[in-house]
Amino acid sequence: MLTVVVVLHLLISIGLIVSILLHSGKGTGLSSEITGGLGYQGATVIERYLDRITVGLAIAFLVTTLVLVLFLK
Repeated sequence: MLTVVVVLHLLISIGLIVSILLHSGKGTGLSSEITGGLGYQGATVIERYLDRITVGLAIAFLVTTLVLVLFLK
């Protein structure tokens, strides 16, 4: 069970890093490179979706961290 939680925690960590790097800051970022041809409206929809993914991954990271703390206690 501990191995499953550790592997899940690592996958969530990688996903969280990638989702944070995809965010655009002040008009630049990987997401603007990906959505370059979509125009402003398409970019905001993708940014909103990316925000939701990042929040979900952050919550999952918190939960797996707490589970690991309880396992190792």
